[in-house]
Amino acid sequence: MFKLEFKPASLKRCFIAGLLIWVPLVITFWVISMIINTMDQSLLLLPEALHPIHLLGFNIPGAGTVLTLGVIFITGLLATNLIGQKLVRSWEQVLARIPVVNSLYNAIKQVSDTIFSPTGNAFRKALLVQYPRAGSWTIAFLTGKPGGDVVHHLEGDYVSVYVPTTPNPTSGFFLMMPKADVVELKMSVDEALKYIVSMGVVPPAPKKSVAAKPARTPAPPESPQPLPISGKS
Repeated sequence: MFKLEFKPASLKRCFIAGLLIWVPLVITFWVISMIINTMDQSLLLLPEALHPIHLLGFNIPGAGTVLTLGVIFITGLLATNLIGQKLVRSWEQVLARIPVVNSLYNAIKQVSDTIFSPTGNAFRKALLVQYPRAGSWTIAFLTGKPGGDVVHHLEGDYVSVYVPTTPNPTSGFFLMMPKADVVELKMSVDEALKYIVSMGVVPPAPKKSVAAKPARTPAPPESPQPLPISGKS
């Protein structure tokens, strides 16, 4: 008679294997559902008579997400033509007259233009820096060079770097460090971000170095053969 036997080690291995399958799925769906629920709150901007529950008699999950994406797309569509650009400039001129709002809006707009613009390059390179003390290394990103009055107080060649926290790289620290103290990594920004988000558990795949082909040794020249001597007997 066939009999199944489970050892404690095999039970633990099966349990961990199940966790490795379900944990990423659950977290992924939880994050997506949280984003959708947050975007669904945009329905509150519509008159109550236009809510799906009043029009159709039941709620439609994700209707707010569709509305939010539609508003963003239409706004971008209007801003890419001449009339829309004039409206945006007029709106920015109105905001420029409000003291506190002006400073906050300009700062946020500069950051968003750098990050989201197709030609923007917020993070230029992945770096290795010593932080928070000497001998302790972490991954950082090159964001540029110090500017403004800061340049007059720094002696030597300095670079601006962003040191993200893990597992949430959207928060971190802005540092200005000597260029000689940073090490440029041979990995892309995306690979470095994945490495940070995984808390160092998933390192980037090593780059395959192309082995140099050995130089071909030239064949030694053949010794000249004596020409046949033809003579008349």
